[in-house]
Amino acid sequence: MEAETLALAQEMDFSLWGLYARATLIVKLVMWILVLASFWSWSIIIQKLITYRKARREAEIFDRRFWSGDPLDELFDEIGPEPSGQAERVFAAGMMEWRRSHRNDGALIAGATARIDRSMDVAIAKESERLQSGLSVLATVGSTAPFIGLFGTVWGIMNAFIEIAEQQNTNLAVVAPGIAEALLATGLGLLAAIPAVIFYNKLSADADRIVANYEAFADEFSTILSRQLDS
Repeated sequence: MEAETLALAQEMDFSLWGLYARATLIVKLVMWILVLASFWSWSIIIQKLITYRKARREAEIFDRRFWSGDPLDELFDEIGPEPSGQAERVFAAGMMEWRRSHRNDGALIAGATARIDRSMDVAIAKESERLQSGLSVLATVGSTAPFIGLFGTVWGIMNAFIEIAEQQNTNLAVVAPGIAEALLATGLGLLAAIPAVIFYNKLSADADRIVANYEAFADEFSTILSRQLDS
């Protein structure tokens, strides 16, 4: 009996494709959901890494131009009211409100400083929303993928026990394939969840640092404009 069991086990295909092919329809659907979730997560991760790197590079270039000593009006005329860079958009929002706050005689309308601050705060909020878009997907995948995989495992084990009862055979050759198929779902769930959680934390921290730099720039820019108003 042991020799027959060993021979039967050796004939079975325990590769990933073999385990997938023997799985039930529900477990296969669970596996496909997890694979698609993993690809979706990695597409967001790669996109955000590229976006954040570009945002930091653009901010460094603009920062050098801003502190080069050139007049702010000339810098604004050069980049225009709708620049492509995130830091430039924050600066443009403040400069546009600064120019709108001047009357025809050159005097400033009351409350200019508060309006400039609000304009830059709105611009920063929009940039923050763009930077953090898609991160909720990583959080969702990271929190739900293990449970989806666990559901597939429970379903696969349940069917494995049903098969054992129908065959009235507890040999390893009967038990092992069903258990292995079920555990594959849990493995895929962890494979999707672990990178999603790691990169969600990293990308969230990166986005917060970029936004904090925008806020620090807005405070410095507001201070410069306030100094000009006082003078």
